[in-house]
Amino acid sequence: MSGLLALLDDVAGIAKVAASSLDDVASQALKAGSKAAGAVIDDAAVTPKYVAGFEASRELPIIWKIARGSFRNKLLILLPIGLLLANFAPWLIAPLLMLGGAYLCFEGAEKIYHLLVPHDTHHITPEDVPGDPAHLEEQKAAGAIKTDFILSAEIMTIALAAIPASSFWMEAATLAVVAVGITVAVYGSVALIVKADDVGLWLAQNGRIGALRAFGRGLVRGMPYFMRLLTIVGTAAMLWVGGSIVTHSLKELGFGGLGHVIHDWAYAAAHAVPEAYAGFVEWTATATLDGIFGLALGFLLIPVAARVVAPIWGKLFGTSQSH
Repeated sequence: MSGLLALLDDVAGIAKVAASSLDDVASQALKAGSKAAGAVIDDAAVTPKYVAGFEASRELPIIWKIARGSFRNKLLILLPIGLLLANFAPWLIAPLLMLGGAYLCFEGAEKIYHLLVPHDTHHITPEDVPGDPAHLEEQKAAGAIKTDFILSAEIMTIALAAIPASSFWMEAATLAVVAVGITVAVYGSVALIVKADDVGLWLAQNGRIGALRAFGRGLVRGMPYFMRLLTIVGTAAMLWVGGSIVTHSLKELGFGGLGHVIHDWAYAAAHAVPEAYAGFVEWTATATLDGIFGLALGFLLIPVAARVVAPIWGKLFGTSQSH
């Protein structure tokens, strides 16, 4: 009997350790995932364009196809690469973070540049391209998965840098939770966004009470404005997160001057207001200054991307990169 009690006690101890480990993984994954906010919002804002023009019945299957590709990108390719970097070449993480942050800054600045300097663009839809719709669907999904790979690489690198030093398996579990959680969140949100118009139209036509029909009409009318708001928030988040990543990475590499200036200015702003608002003001000032730096860096990178990166990319892959 005493042996059985000892065994049960050991099992309970193991269960407590396992539960504690799961809590640690969940906590670290949440913190790491939150650091990738800019790329996540951009991913959710960009993906709906890949189903534009297709029949409503094909929208969710296309999104699921892209989501499966995103899982493969994160879990089968990027997670092993991230673990190898963390354990055998950690000195590469800061430079890679800088590249990812610079890319976010470039993406955000490019969106603003296109808004300030409009140019004629034509988005290809299934009606524009003759041929097999299934083949076009495969092309669209493949293009979305390639774009997802870039954004996923940013997300996983940011998450990896945010994970505190721990065991190999803890890092692997945390990255896996981040990968699955963010992919579900992004493509679940994309599915809701894409189908919101259809839901609104159905409610407007079939709602049993006037309030439901009015809500449906409001949903249909409001979605274009929501998409614009999502684009604005995504752009601001890209510039803020991208600028913050670059400044922190520079500090890791021994060039902390810019980070110190931003910290000092934010600290001064926080102490210019009542103490109750100091924390909020300091955070807002830091995010704003990071965003301004990100915008400036992004504008500097636009000609570099157009005159250097795009031609090289075109020669290597036979096409120009666009996002």
